[in-house]
Amino acid sequence: MIDELLKETEIITGVDFNKNKEKYEKMADKIVYTGKIDEYFGYKFGKLQYRTVRWDTEIKNVANFQGAAVINQPDISVNYTRVIEHKHFEPYNSEIQQLNKTVISKEYSEEWDETKEGYYPVNDEKNNNLYQKYKELAEKEKNVYFGGRLGLYKYYDMDDTIEAALNFIEEIKLYGKNNSNEKSYS
Repeated sequence: MIDELLKETEIITGVDFNKNKEKYEKMADKIVYTGKIDEYFGYKFGKLQYRTVRWDTEIKNVANFQGAAVINQPDISVNYTRVIEHKHFEPYNSEIQQLNKTVISKEYSEEWDETKEGYYPVNDEKNNNLYQKYKELAEKEKNVYFGGRLGLYKYYDMDDTIEAALNFIEEIKLYGKNNSNEKSYS
């Protein structure tokens, strides 16, 4: 699916878009920006708040630790939010599934600061009002589209992320950014 989505698209990774924004904006007719929207605009109105996570990865000496790729832990007595068992993301491969070891990662919520990656928006009145100011600026951008959790300052589950991305691409193909029929993506 990803290969098809990116077919005939030049992908550049490992760069800080905001450090060379003018250079990258000249390279493409359309840019989909999925970084922090406040950072894109140089924190003009101040910094939005984020939540972050830490991953602790372990090798377990069992063939199957939990029987599923992801199990959430909503219980307040558990200090991590989910456990991921990576082998379950692979299409069934008898060699991988039969190994007597598995790799798991536990996700821990942490307070965010600027030394950490922002994962999730903080949806409170203060931050939502600040985001609205950035959204107004984003709507004035001619060839830059904002998407994802950080670009739209919105929490998405993975299924919602995929659906929103597919709908977003269809809308761009149909309407374009400056067409009066443009629809909202947030």
